[in-house]
Amino acid sequence: MTPVNASPETPVALARRAEALGYDLVTFPDDPDQPAHLDAWTLLSWVAGRTDRIHLAANVLTAPLRSPAVIARSAASLDLLSGGRLQLALGTGDRVAAGSAGASGLDAVEAVGGPRLDPRTAVDALDESIDVVRAVLDAGDPTPVRYLGDHHRLAGASRGPLPAHHIPIWLGGSDPRLLRLVGTKADGWLATSGPDDLGTANKIIDEAARAAGRDPAEIRRLLNVSGRFSATRQGFLHGPAADWVEDLLPLVVEHGIGTIVLMTDDGATLERFAREVAPALREAVDRALPAPLPRTARRTASVRAKRRPGIAYDEVPASLADGAVEPGDIAYAHVKSTYLRGGAPGLVLRPRDPAEVADALAFARAHRHLPLGVRSGGHGISGRSTNDGGLVISLARMNEIRVLDEATRRVRIGPGARWMDVAAALAPYGWALTSGDYGGVGVGGLATAGGVGWLARKHGLTIDHLRAVELVLADGTQVRASDTENPDLFWAVRGAGANFGIVTAFEFEVDEVGPVGWAQFALDASRPTDLLTRWGAAVEAAPRDLTSAILMGPPRPGQPPVAQVMAMVDSDDPATIVAQLQPVADIAPGYDQSVVITSYASVMANASDAPHQAQGEPISRTGLLAHLTPEFAEAAARLLASGVVYFFHIRSIGGAVTDVDPDAMAWSHRGANFHVTAFGRHRGRLDALWDDLLGPHLRGTYLSFETDLRPERVGEAFPPRTLARLRTLKRRYDPDCLFRDNFAIAPEPTPEPSARTTP
Repeated sequence: MTPVNASPETPVALARRAEALGYDLVTFPDDPDQPAHLDAWTLLSWVAGRTDRIHLAANVLTAPLRSPAVIARSAASLDLLSGGRLQLALGTGDRVAAGSAGASGLDAVEAVGGPRLDPRTAVDALDESIDVVRAVLDAGDPTPVRYLGDHHRLAGASRGPLPAHHIPIWLGGSDPRLLRLVGTKADGWLATSGPDDLGTANKIIDEAARAAGRDPAEIRRLLNVSGRFSATRQGFLHGPAADWVEDLLPLVVEHGIGTIVLMTDDGATLERFAREVAPALREAVDRALPAPLPRTARRTASVRAKRRPGIAYDEVPASLADGAVEPGDIAYAHVKSTYLRGGAPGLVLRPRDPAEVADALAFARAHRHLPLGVRSGGHGISGRSTNDGGLVISLARMNEIRVLDEATRRVRIGPGARWMDVAAALAPYGWALTSGDYGGVGVGGLATAGGVGWLARKHGLTIDHLRAVELVLADGTQVRASDTENPDLFWAVRGAGANFGIVTAFEFEVDEVGPVGWAQFALDASRPTDLLTRWGAAVEAAPRDLTSAILMGPPRPGQPPVAQVMAMVDSDDPATIVAQLQPVADIAPGYDQSVVITSYASVMANASDAPHQAQGEPISRTGLLAHLTPEFAEAAARLLASGVVYFFHIRSIGGAVTDVDPDAMAWSHRGANFHVTAFGRHRGRLDALWDDLLGPHLRGTYLSFETDLRPERVGEAFPPRTLARLRTLKRRYDPDCLFRDNFAIAPEPTPEPSARTTP
């Protein structure tokens, strides 16, 4: 604990020195009635910005002087800004101005404008404060906070923001009523008691915890101590370092003190404790206890109560334990859902390297009865990258982007990287890689499925640039695949990768792409059949530099129908850009237009860093189209007029995509010039209209945008010869169908043994 009544730089310097010495926590007293004292909360914020690792807390925050809702929002904000380093220690104020003349702690609260509370009422108010703080911190709950207490009332307060980690609430004080509140509700007790008082206080806490149905071991015990180093023993914590260890050891072993807070403003004491006392004390504790103390906090009973059935949570591999997220964890709200799909998985595992991916798959094999989702960026429309009650393996931490060879433009990209980040990393080199049209999409899902984007007609699909992959197979084996290493697996990964393993690294050969022309048009869509036909013809006739897409919705009462047309021209020459865009702009009267010369990276920088918070299930259908004929356009216009579809999107392919042999990889539909997608609100109605109106015109599908799980979809995605080969490979690489929740390919049956004829 550092002082707050010295010069402003003193506590900051002490905190930075404590961090350098390996301390885990720095605290500041909150004495608002004392002259020349820095405000504890302001100081915490400043120190958070001047340090990198050390955790922060007040010692303790005077709750009666602050609205608990404001405390919660401030705590969440500082926790986010500090990267999850805030601990929240609260008290009634009975320790404020301890030792000051003429005023008790509670009198001091009143002296600075706080409420006049007797000790019993102060604890009751603190009890309510805990409820309010926890409710406001529960940002995963979208409903407003309503609380009607005797001391605090909230009439629909907003929650959040969601903190970076579960912020524990510690209480400081020694009043028996407060100790019982620690046992009932708090995550920890921050004591300043002497050794003789700890036993009685711990007994009160433990009894209250058991009465509330809690395990007393969940409650962290922290102790403020002070002392002096000297050559000979002169009393408790007054002597050589070895005597300090001897004095502190029973506090840990017998009284369960898990954190010792050294109250000092002396740098020499701070350093000597870190170098001579702390390591020796840890070793002595490990020798004295039957098992070493855990270095991480265990999950509380309230968190464990939210565990889903059928999951052996306590058997999660040690390599994955720190990053595993359960339904009761604070991080769960960040990882349960994807961009378009609401989810409630039972466990999210977040590996950081291929070995941990193998550990995650071993855990998944032991839970074959549960759904298994594999997630890269979490955008997935069709992909089952979340579920209800199952497992999710999130690759978000595996997000490396590294140039391997500038001469050959070879880059290595992790599956958890997002395409907007890839585009930004490649831009300084004058490079780009065609990669969908939304920057928030993760590399892994798109780079194993196809990759239709703004450079497709000029540079092909994303998978056309893939030169090698590293992946972990269903049995945990780590392999590399390329044209020369496991070439059959490399063939399958490019278009059907979700069925064969988890890719942990992609190696691409990227393109030289400078500034591009980027256009957005708002066009009259009152004649949708004519509009779609003319747009399709203009795109097919355009040079390969141009790639375009059209977006339409249902008619809106009282408003003219409008289509949004977007196009990219891979050129930085204004005349070329205008010449190639003009035929597209001329397909219908326009309401608005924007044409700029910009970077590919700026176009892809269209996603937020906020966690996905989708609800419900997307309902979509998709297919591939050779030519946008008047007959197809009429069918599409009828689909739009039905009101069943709220989002109708056609993206151009063709061009360089058609240059690749259809048998070169699992993605085989090289004759398609357009990719069609529709989103609706009713599964049955959309399927019926799609199958009747558009189905007869489509040849093949692109599974990344498909949510219809009928088995016919796999047959549409892979022509018969391609599917037969994939089924043979599925039997070799994933015969037990561990990867089965994302348009699974059934393995080819194992041949029956041939019959023998006995002579």
